Amino acid sequence: MILIGQYDSPFVRRVGIALTLYGIAFEHRPWSSFADADQIRAYNPLTRVPTLVLDDGLALTDSHVILDYLDSLVSDDRAMFPRAEPARHRALRIATLATGLGDKAVSLFYERRLHGEVSALWVDRCRRQIEETLAVLEASRAEGGPAYWFGEHIGHADIAVAVVLRFLNDVHPGLVAVAHYPHLQAHAQKLEALAVFEEISQAFIPPA
Repeated sequence: MILIGQYDSPFVRRVGIALTLYGIAFEHRPWSSFADADQIRAYNPLTRVPTLVLDDGLALTDSHVILDYLDSLVSDDRAMFPRAEPARHRALRIATLATGLGDKAVSLFYERRLHGEVSALWVDRCRRQIEETLAVLEASRAEGGPAYWFGEHIGHADIAVAVVLRFLNDVHPGLVAVAHYPHLQAHAQKLEALAVFEEISQAFIPPA
């Protein structure tokens, strides 16, 4: 398999971490969706990352779809999204809240990067959405297990929240007071200290 995209993207990073935790061999091509768009287009006409090229040449995009595929390759007891309800939809909810927060952080970055005159209305809207989502995640993590969100083993929801928080802090330092969300802060610090998180990591590189 080939994983395309840079690890400063939380979406690429969550896939790289999952592949590593599952012990699935892959080649990493740290291509930028801007600088390397032509190379990515050969696999994905949307030039989006992450793109995962399977061994048969078929390319998957969107981190949720990719993780759903990876989960199909492992046994029930190893899958990082639960197979059974209600645990499955509860974990999916946390993961999608986290990645939705990541989408807002990306949107806010491009608003500031690409527009000569930044819309204060749009910035305030994104900040409010980010803060309110963090509050929901904070309340949920406070009710979660002592080890990980939904038990004693790491899951995709745990990973999604941690990588998005890292991205938010890297791209928008000072946008929100992370100290206001102590359970999330402790969660992220715990995961970022894991060897796999240190290995699958990259400082943020603004697109040229």
